[in-house]
Amino acid sequence: MSHTRLLASASPLPVALAAIAFVATPALAGDVTGVVIDETDTIALQSAVVRIPELGRQVVTERDGSFRITDVPAGTYTIEARFVGVPTESQTIEVTDDGSVTVNFMLGGENAAGILVYGQRANQSNALAREYASATVTDVLTRDAIGQFPDQNVAESLRRLPGINVLNDQGEGRFVAVRGLDPNLNATSVNGVRVPSPEGDIRAVALDVVSSDIIESIEVHKSLTPDMDADTIGASIEINTVSAFDRRGNFLTVSAEGSYNEYAEELNPKGSVNFAYALTPDFGISGGVSFYNRFFETDNIEADDWEEDNGLVYAEEVQYRDYDVERERISASLGLDLRVGDTTELYARGLFSRFDDQEYRRRLTFDFGDAFVTGSGTSATYADFDASDPGEEYEITVERDIKDRFERQETYSLAVGGETQTDNGWTIEYMASYAESSERENGSIDPTEFRRKFEGDGLVTTIDYSNPRVPLHAVSGVNDFFDAATYELKDVEVTDLSDAQDTEISARIDVARELVMSGGALTLQTGVRGRWREKTYDANISFYELDGYTLADVLGSPTYRITDLSPVASYRGASDYFRANFGSFEFQPVDSAFDSAVSDYEIEEDILAAYALARWDSDTLTVIGGVRYEHTQTDIMGNYTLLVEEDGTLPDGSTATDDTVIVSPTFTPRNYGYWLPSLNIRYEPVDDLVFRAAGYRSIVRPGFSQVAPRFAAEVNDDDELEGEFGNPSLDPYEAWNMDLGVEYYFSGSGALSAGFFYKDVSNYVVDVEFNAEDLNGNDEIDPDELLVYNGIAFNEAVIPLNGDSAEVWGVELGFAMQWDMLPEPFDGLLTQANYTYTDSSGSVPVGGVDTIGTIGATRTIPLPATSEHTFNAVLGYEKGPISLRLAGTYRDDYLDELGGSPEEDRYVDSHFQLDASARYRITENVQVFVEAVNLTDAEYFAYNTVGSRQNNYQYEVYGRTFKGGVRVSF
Repeated sequence: MSHTRLLASASPLPVALAAIAFVATPALAGDVTGVVIDETDTIALQSAVVRIPELGRQVVTERDGSFRITDVPAGTYTIEARFVGVPTESQTIEVTDDGSVTVNFMLGGENAAGILVYGQRANQSNALAREYASATVTDVLTRDAIGQFPDQNVAESLRRLPGINVLNDQGEGRFVAVRGLDPNLNATSVNGVRVPSPEGDIRAVALDVVSSDIIESIEVHKSLTPDMDADTIGASIEINTVSAFDRRGNFLTVSAEGSYNEYAEELNPKGSVNFAYALTPDFGISGGVSFYNRFFETDNIEADDWEEDNGLVYAEEVQYRDYDVERERISASLGLDLRVGDTTELYARGLFSRFDDQEYRRRLTFDFGDAFVTGSGTSATYADFDASDPGEEYEITVERDIKDRFERQETYSLAVGGETQTDNGWTIEYMASYAESSERENGSIDPTEFRRKFEGDGLVTTIDYSNPRVPLHAVSGVNDFFDAATYELKDVEVTDLSDAQDTEISARIDVARELVMSGGALTLQTGVRGRWREKTYDANISFYELDGYTLADVLGSPTYRITDLSPVASYRGASDYFRANFGSFEFQPVDSAFDSAVSDYEIEEDILAAYALARWDSDTLTVIGGVRYEHTQTDIMGNYTLLVEEDGTLPDGSTATDDTVIVSPTFTPRNYGYWLPSLNIRYEPVDDLVFRAAGYRSIVRPGFSQVAPRFAAEVNDDDELEGEFGNPSLDPYEAWNMDLGVEYYFSGSGALSAGFFYKDVSNYVVDVEFNAEDLNGNDEIDPDELLVYNGIAFNEAVIPLNGDSAEVWGVELGFAMQWDMLPEPFDGLLTQANYTYTDSSGSVPVGGVDTIGTIGATRTIPLPATSEHTFNAVLGYEKGPISLRLAGTYRDDYLDELGGSPEEDRYVDSHFQLDASARYRITENVQVFVEAVNLTDAEYFAYNTVGSRQNNYQYEVYGRTFKGGVRVSF
């Protein structure tokens, strides 16, 4: 292609750059190309730094180990390759005016396999090398040449990095919080494709969906450059699967193991296969498949509606929950890589993940809302009578239910793209992608609920709150409390369909021109990207009733360990009974219509972005600065669903003669745009000492369920309206972010780092509970005292609102070292530790204002999901065939949800978990291993502070899990 044709097809910015390039490029110059690999010729070394000191030029190798230094003037130079943890290698090259020079490096010396290829040392060395070479504030996790990754899923692996805590779901890591911030403030991509969320109400991606067995590396970008999507405040998490050119030869790894949970007392299978084959020197195929079936049990206690009366603190509802869960995860990846000549590389990369969750939950619920309550200290007694006043009526409702729910989450992504480097200095990158996530239930029985009301029957229940985590009940006075035949069916709730779909189509092109100058190179780059996303949720819920159906018809045995849960339903008994006798059940149209309509929504979100940046690279300084513009067009559709009970007032002012459901579809369009500047600086005044500074502006769009105009309202027979409202007027989170850091890399594979971060966040979103107040002093809520939102007057409601502003700042400290300088046998020790302090504060509205749009009184809170202290540490030992590892992780309390008052806010207690693993390499290709997860038997505890003490909102125990297996590589 001629210069004229190339310039005519390019955008205006690159055209201008090309004109400069003709002046800046030396008349007699060549390119220096090559690859950097380990000494054993097993793996390509990504992020090795290759430099020519005489010219102040340096580049960083690609994932296949290749590098290219363009426009090198004719002459004799020293070229060197540096990689963290191994000696630097240098060569002398002669560049002439008649062509390019090829020079290759093999790094690592005699110890290359031990340092760069296999095991913990390789993981640590390769991660540190990529962090060192990065132009942004980035943390990295990698696996070694045979596919070893630290943990069972991506979320649990990430907890080893600085500033990251993991939010568990039933004992397994699921969501990731970076620097203590809410997981919804992160963005997750696989192979450059933004992953949609399979869940119906959030943007956060549950990272337990992806098995770590098929992952090559994970990069956590804590600062942004203009060419990156700007939809993150916590971090941009980039997951990369295997490429055929990551390794120098073909490989195949097969892993088989068993998993045993001490609660479930069952052995579960897990296996994986990973491969990469170069079918020709320029064409390769790679991929992997992972399967994991896990059965476990959870014992749970939850309490709610806490009251304080004359010093007695008690809950009006206490639940005891027995979970038995089977989870099955299948993940697969497939990639094709093609080199076309010396200038173009093309790829196609696909990912599939399926996560099945079969959950049985047996639950005993005490509803003490109408009970006669007495007690003192930490013990409360609830009765369905008052012996001193026989004429007064009191009631205790006891419910026993069974959930039989099967849920499937699936994620697909496909990316096709490539990179072309022209002979005259242009680099063009391009990609198109499709991604889809879904979460689906159809036919779950969730739940079948049996109920018995005790009213004047003599039932006395005492709850001992002396252990705030574990409130225990004792029952007396009524023998048939334990009689299953006295618990009659309340209703059966059937999820005919719960279908969340999230799809995104994306395309981008980036064009860059490198200009070689004295002492370095200036790269000017521009690009555009489009993202077209559609998120939908559709629910069809049915309720059924049947007279004469009791718990005794489906009786089972509990597996609960905390207290006596009897009697309970069997796992499948209630579901089988419902289906076998379906024709006898009576359909409940009102409840079914309300629950089916209230959650439905559809959101179309189109994002168009363009950017321009300039990058300066020398052997001591890298600066990337520029600006990005993102425009968002959103069409939001939902329902205003109103349930008016019999004798309540209908919208037209008439009286409802029966329970009535009114569904009104709503539509709200939104569009907005933001200019998003950023600047990243990396300065290395002397070898191995790196200073970093970064500043950028970013946005995070509100959660889908928060902006969906879904108004769920219920008018009771007292004409009081209670509800939950979506808020389509929510603005995106906006944040100005700053990072300052320093890193020192030791001559061995180790590093010491310290960093400071600050975030000024505007428009953060919180769910606020509003209650109308009696301002007229007549002990009633008059019409003029009702709150109004979107033209709807109500007594109580939960509404997501934008807060004013919040500040987040903190410090990150990290240390990693391989202690090979110690005498034997201690030269096999490895350590890794990091600590993060995060301070956050923001203000939220206090319920009881006249109108929702007018923010009156406020209170200061820490941002939700923000832990003040997080700490991770790993002590390892690797020498010869032996590899040992002990890993601990800690995070302290964080605010989970806002309550109606500060003492009702929900906090999650601190968490410390210890995991261990041991591996033994029998031969070069065969390794056996054992692992122990949650050795400390860490518990989950959420609490409030009513009465100035911790009170149970939720308590769960999971037990320990032990795994063992064999890994074979070919």
